Amino acid sequence: MDVPHVEGRPVPAVSGRAVLEVSPLSGRSGIRARGEISAVTRPSWEEALSRLARQHTGVSYLELADVAFVDVAGVTALAVTAMGLGEGRVVVEHPPPQLPRVLEMFWPHLSQIEVTP
Repeated sequence: MDVPHVEGRPVPAVSGRAVLEVSPLSGRSGIRARGEISAVTRPSWEEALSRLARQHTGVSYLELADVAFVDVAGVTALAVTAMGLGEGRVVVEHPPPQLPRVLEMFWPHLSQIEVTP
């Protein structure tokens, strides 16, 4: 079950055992995610990316240090969001190991996403 977003507060998505919490970053444009990005939590992930795109002003940050797993569809949602930004880029910080591998496999020349370890 998804919990409605309240601006400035974490958004948990819980169904079965999968959990995803998304909250805004303080001091810079972007979001922090915790948990896992999978079929169960994808609606919350896609909504968070949609909010990120609406607020995008050149560089947006995505802090994923506390994300244990992201599936291919979750990476696809990120890539599609980044391609739709027009200008600027999304800086993905501390992603789970499969995210850069999937980006390299399917979108090797996607300049709108910068991944930092």
